[in-house]
Amino acid sequence: MKPLRPLLCVALLFATPVVADAPEVVAVSADRQGDIWRIDVTLRHPDTGWDHYADGWEILTPDGRRLGFRELFHPHVNEQPFTRSLDGVVIPKGVTQVMVRARCNVDGWATETVTVNLPD
Repeated sequence: MKPLRPLLCVALLFATPVVADAPEVVAVSADRQGDIWRIDVTLRHPDTGWDHYADGWEILTPDGRRLGFRELFHPHVNEQPFTRSLDGVVIPKGVTQVMVRARCNVDGWATETVTVNLPD
């Protein structure tokens, strides 16, 4: 049995899942258009193709209520970082900042959020 131990260790090494970088929100801009907002978000993620890519981001109030979600329908392997927009976001009166969080189709929601102060 002793000769199998090194093989078992090698097998376990290759069976360990590789943790990729979470999608990162690198920039956010918010533009008011009357009573609604346009939110532009720039993401960075090591997309590898359809098997692993950043597939969305959301806008949250400081207390965690979702104000909007932008689904990303395809990988951006050769376009990093990349920016996508969401129009028609309604931000309740009195909310002066929002948080943005990104998601990938393998690892789910990133634990990090970016807080954005809204212009007056």
